[in-house]
Amino acid sequence: MTAPASAAPRPGDLEPRPGHGSRRWRVALLGLGGASLLAGLDAALVALGVWAPVPAAHLPGVHGMVMVLGFMGTLISLERAQALRQPWAYLAPALLGSGGITLAAGLPVLGQLLLVQGAAAFLAVYLALWRRAPLPLVAVQVLSTIPALAAAALWFRVDLAALIPLLAAFLVLTIAAERAELAQLALGPRAVPILLVLSAWVTGAAASALVWPDAGARLLGAGLLATAAWLARDDVARRMVRTTTGLRRYNGAALLAGYAWLAVAGLVWLVGGAPGSDAAYDVVIHTTFLGFGVSMVMAHAPIIFPAVLGRPLPYRPILWLPLALLHGGLLFRVVGDALGRGALWQGGSVVTVVSLLVFAASAAWCVVRA
Repeated sequence: MTAPASAAPRPGDLEPRPGHGSRRWRVALLGLGGASLLAGLDAALVALGVWAPVPAAHLPGVHGMVMVLGFMGTLISLERAQALRQPWAYLAPALLGSGGITLAAGLPVLGQLLLVQGAAAFLAVYLALWRRAPLPLVAVQVLSTIPALAAAALWFRVDLAALIPLLAAFLVLTIAAERAELAQLALGPRAVPILLVLSAWVTGAAASALVWPDAGARLLGAGLLATAAWLARDDVARRMVRTTTGLRRYNGAALLAGYAWLAVAGLVWLVGGAPGSDAAYDVVIHTTFLGFGVSMVMAHAPIIFPAVLGRPLPYRPILWLPLALLHGGLLFRVVGDALGRGALWQGGSVVTVVSLLVFAASAAWCVVRA
């Protein structure tokens, strides 16, 4: 997500821009990401062993890719296509969203092919943005899509569990690069050199984890921990959370909570290496993609969604509810993992699913009220 958390949408951002897709098409592409989200949440409920609307047995096996590339990949690539303002750029979110839905529908080979094509189109979008502005920060954004493309392509032959470091590198580098782009004044002149070092470290560590799982995981953990510490120290979130303005405080809280969960993921990888138990695997996945990734989505929704929807999504206090449910449920889930699963783990997991549904409903309500 690429709008500064401290800024309000500009009037021009709320209107459809000519020549690069109408509001209706953008909303339809956003709907593909939303459908992937619903499918991924249904898959999570099936994996938890609780009631699910569609109790298909294949869903838990595709849950990770549906959520990371089908949902988050669609949202991020849609916003980047909006920035490029070229009709072909919308192929990236269209292919990624379609891939997520196809996987959920039980067509694995077609779904995997669509994800590979979508990740390749996403890389092309970033390359076009880099040609427009050949800056180091944009180069890091280009680099961030390479692990996503590699993970989608390798999934034909490699188990999904082994590809988690690549997917984590994609998400973390994408968000870190765009936070650095948006908050350069707050992060200071050292932001770009620091980000370049961290991006090279995280990418190399994620790649090495394919060959040397334990050593690569520890290197990745160190990189994620350093990234979280850097963002928490230098980003504007600490100042924003101390303000009395609703949107600024909400954004600051969501950012800081996300950085804290990223630090937890990095620490678990650094200390434990490649996850050797279901509990450790569960912790690193959900602290990275839920605690960090989804918290970033919630933080920027009032800023980014208006540019995509063509309608304002004003901040309302109700947005605190899904944010609290997300982090509270994830805390119960992690504690449950430490205690050997059980009712606490299952209950916390269900709460995180509910948090995303409440967030979608709250965002829709804010749009309607606007």
